[in-house]
Amino acid sequence: MDEHIVNVKVGLMVKIKRSNGVIQDASITEVTAEKSVVRVEWLEDSISKAKEIDIENLLLLNPNLVEKMPPPSLPRRRTQIPKRELALPRNGIAIRSTRSRAQAALEVQIAPSLRMAEVEPVNYKNISAGRKSTCVRETERLKKQRGDRRTQLQEIRGKRAQEYDTSNPNWEFMKMIAEFRASLDCYHPLATSDPVELHKICVCVRKRPLSRKEKMKKEIDVITVSSKNVVLVHEPKMKVDLTKFLDNQPFRFDYVFDDSAINEEVYRFTAKPLVQTIFERGMATCFAYGQTGSGKTHTMGGDFSGKNQDASKGIYALATQDVFSLLEQPRYKDLNLKVFVSFFEIYSGKVFDLLNKKTKLRIMEDNKQQVQIVGLLEQDVFCVDDVITNIDMGTNYRTSGQTSANNYSSRSHAVFQIILRKKDKLYGQFSLIDLAGNERGADTNSADRQTRMESSEINKSLLALKECIRSLGQNNNYTPFRASKLTLVLRDSFIGENSRTCMIAMISPGLNSCEHTLNTLRYADRVKELCVDAPNEPECSTISQGNKINESLEQSDIRLLCEKIPCKNEVLNENQEMFTAQGGLDVPQEAPSKICDMHVDVSRLLELEEQVVDEHREIQQKLLQWCDADNKLLKMTQLPDFNLETYTNILQSYMDERMEIFEEFDSTVFKFMFLYSMKEN
Repeated sequence: MDEHIVNVKVGLMVKIKRSNGVIQDASITEVTAEKSVVRVEWLEDSISKAKEIDIENLLLLNPNLVEKMPPPSLPRRRTQIPKRELALPRNGIAIRSTRSRAQAALEVQIAPSLRMAEVEPVNYKNISAGRKSTCVRETERLKKQRGDRRTQLQEIRGKRAQEYDTSNPNWEFMKMIAEFRASLDCYHPLATSDPVELHKICVCVRKRPLSRKEKMKKEIDVITVSSKNVVLVHEPKMKVDLTKFLDNQPFRFDYVFDDSAINEEVYRFTAKPLVQTIFERGMATCFAYGQTGSGKTHTMGGDFSGKNQDASKGIYALATQDVFSLLEQPRYKDLNLKVFVSFFEIYSGKVFDLLNKKTKLRIMEDNKQQVQIVGLLEQDVFCVDDVITNIDMGTNYRTSGQTSANNYSSRSHAVFQIILRKKDKLYGQFSLIDLAGNERGADTNSADRQTRMESSEINKSLLALKECIRSLGQNNNYTPFRASKLTLVLRDSFIGENSRTCMIAMISPGLNSCEHTLNTLRYADRVKELCVDAPNEPECSTISQGNKINESLEQSDIRLLCEKIPCKNEVLNENQEMFTAQGGLDVPQEAPSKICDMHVDVSRLLELEEQVVDEHREIQQKLLQWCDADNKLLKMTQLPDFNLETYTNILQSYMDERMEIFEEFDSTVFKFMFLYSMKEN
């Protein structure tokens, strides 16, 4: 029979089928005849890869490896050889043509004595010692390069381990941020010697340092203060192919404070220039805005040492200290001005006096259209120590709660006012506000109803505050200050001719707070964005007039606030997310009318709640009056000349009056319960 040779040897280029089905050119680097397998290697993106393949599968893709075996040159010995065994020639594996290649490949094991009797064994050492083929030399060169690359990578990893903490899962982003900071041409942070510029609306940003808790979690700093008025946010992102990169977003403000700034330095550029305003019969406002845990209370109230707060190093006390210093100057000393302070909070649309055991207050307008906080205690002070005592007392009464961002979060807007009076008449007023922490709607997803209502009221008031400040800067004819209780209290600061405002945006540097930081900076950026060229832009309405029937001024301002946002083609993501945290969901692209209706309903619910409480209190007072009237009427029946007709007429009038009052009260309670159940559903 004809015999064939399988020409399989080291260095031969063959075609193989990879596990993904791709046909690949590869080089044979090892032949194992005992197992009928060969080892092949190939290059892919400068990386050497290897694989073991059965000879049977190799022959299916490489039929040219099978050749006819020439006749043997040596005489055969008369030794009986089994029919299924054949000598192994020098240059390959012999198989019979009548068998399949797969079967022949599996029958290559021949007895050593028979191989020695018929043909000289192949000496692979002698073959390798001879002249090498081009494929073998190329394979060895690639193997050497692979070893060099591995050595080089190990050296690079050793150097990185010394420079960066590779155990940190975000060490690659940390390396990118460090390289970006090293590439900055100049670095000019705000210095104490820099001049203070005067602005009608001043917007500043303060970056706090990483906390101990964040350092334990190995968070990286993604905030860079490149100059005295520019801050950069390095937002980590990932491409579709999982390549990591940074999205460096710059923001420009009036002043930017890095994490080394202290409260005194922040006060010098923010609140201190406003103190002079109240001595010029003006209204000044300074408020701290930012994410929960970003340092608002630290900046406004003072440094914390554990849970204890040093109020003497906060902006509250520093501003009061400058007020008393100016009072000692000759030009103000003869004015006989007296200093008063008040401290109250706005929580869920209600106002509470923090200096009077958290007594509930009411906000009303007098006949001169002036906003008055009925029952607010104004404490007269004569030195800074008196102010610190009042701050400590009010801080203890302030409402706080637990949120997803912080275990101890301020859930109310705290307003500390420094009031100058001359002969009991208002001369000037400085309002210092520690706003509640802003949140996204997604952060209240697992919260209860009370927390969601808090978040809704907080975000609505923050949006209203932003629009009022922008209206102040644009000199608009109308300011929607009634949209929230916070802006209603600060109305005189928005509509007064001699009014100045300062906003301090607080940001956290950690990677996990990056989204909150961007929202805070965008909010502050929108406050500073003033369209002076078009102050009289016509207002467009997307809500029918029919919905405005029987609405209060506050609800009308809420609708106006909703109408303004889409008409100016603003970015809806930030405003809607802030404006509709009610329900604890990320805000979909809902129609403006639905969003407004929801917040108008919340406002109406709060009004009905106050109305129910007020009517109940009035009925309680009338019950005492009715009791006295009934006693007098009953005494009438004890007289000898008692007139039954007169008695019954008076009693009937009493009953009619009381029935009318109770029916009105019942109607009010029914409306409140109906609206409350609708909001629950």
